[in-house]
Amino acid sequence: MASPGIEPERIQQLNERNVQRGDYVLYWMQQSQRAEYNHALEYAIQRANDLGQPCLAAFGLMDSYPEANLRHYTFMLEGLKETRETLAERGILLLVRFGNPFDIAMDLGRKASLIVCDRGYLRHQKAWREKVAEQAPCLVMQVESDIIVPVEIVSNKAEYAARTIRPKIQRHMDSYLKEPAPTPLQKGSLGMPLDGVDLNDLPKILAQLKIDRTVSPVSPHFPGGARAARRFFQEFLEHRFSRYAAHHNQPQTDDVSHMSPYLHFGQISPLYLALRARNAPNTSDESREAFLEELLVRRELAINFVHYNPDYDAFSGLPEWARQTLLDHAGDKREHLYTQSQLERAATHDEYWNAAMEEMKITGYMHNSMRMYWGKKILEWSRTPEEAFLTTLTLNNKYFLDGRDPNSYAGVAWILGLHDRPWKERPIYGKIRYMSASGLERKCDIRAYVQKVRKQVEKPSQNSAD
Repeated sequence: MASPGIEPERIQQLNERNVQRGDYVLYWMQQSQRAEYNHALEYAIQRANDLGQPCLAAFGLMDSYPEANLRHYTFMLEGLKETRETLAERGILLLVRFGNPFDIAMDLGRKASLIVCDRGYLRHQKAWREKVAEQAPCLVMQVESDIIVPVEIVSNKAEYAARTIRPKIQRHMDSYLKEPAPTPLQKGSLGMPLDGVDLNDLPKILAQLKIDRTVSPVSPHFPGGARAARRFFQEFLEHRFSRYAAHHNQPQTDDVSHMSPYLHFGQISPLYLALRARNAPNTSDESREAFLEELLVRRELAINFVHYNPDYDAFSGLPEWARQTLLDHAGDKREHLYTQSQLERAATHDEYWNAAMEEMKITGYMHNSMRMYWGKKILEWSRTPEEAFLTTLTLNNKYFLDGRDPNSYAGVAWILGLHDRPWKERPIYGKIRYMSASGLERKCDIRAYVQKVRKQVEKPSQNSAD
């Protein structure tokens, strides 16, 4: 079904039912948790206008989301509170209800003429949408709004590496780097007599959720919501973007965008970021190209991985050559062995690694160069490669704000060979790429990074992403 201003490849029909005679068009918002640059929302508004009906937005707030804890829920709810307020300015009610997202979508979908959903690529996200499409009484349409080039347009298979997916993305990206025009809603839904969670009292909501509370929120560092994301990104463009090409692999600096948590929760659109980066004044082509490489090529390579590899979160999902070389060296002697508890306490002999772990625990963030080193050392210090994979993924998903998403799963798998090639064979690693403390010392000012983290430990700063 064509829709003005939305590329038809973003739109997928999920079942064979018809639009029914309902009370509203339901936008089931689960992944794209924002009111702007949201193709799924704009599509729902357009269909509501076609039918002369209100557009109602809904979100299912479950307290058993896989591996989520107080840190993740706080950030997400801060964003949802803002999204509800911004949607209200457009005449749209955002109804947040406790429960499994499938159940919430089905309950409200019974009186909907049409259900529109956004898209997620993880196993449980796909299952929710498939189940709703199977059981809903009306037509269900899915609209992609969290990647720039739709995944099936880029490739119909799991890509081997960045070098294989890059030309495919570059071939199509100009067709999708277009700002979606907001559609005025003709009939609002704010007055509808429907009850939901009161987002004005976030502490009360959080207290009601049965979640892991051992990992503290990081609002002083990264407050949730689109306003914070836009502010941080504008600061980046104005003050640090010109140094991005030279410094984005230098962990002692802050010359990165810090957008990954906001992308993870759909609070900011990758399209918004790409267009502003492309048009930013006073910066070099090298910085623009380096940023778009991360935002388009690397991020969409990760989405390609989880979409086409059902074992994206398991050791079995690694390339065969990587699994084999790691298993060949599983019995190699380890100079250092640490338990997950010791790692979690940052109680190793390596102060560079300890600093990275502390940054992760305190801020929910770690510079990407340190993420690679951090993961490589867990491989080196674990009893088996399978244990290393599980430990790395567990800590990654527990502490990072952007954990539990395609970038994280691909990042953890990269540590053990995904999207890479065989290197010189050595103990423990086999042919997996090796990283060392001496390598950090050659490539960056690692002592300055350690000092930066120590200051964060001693006195967490307000809005450190600035």
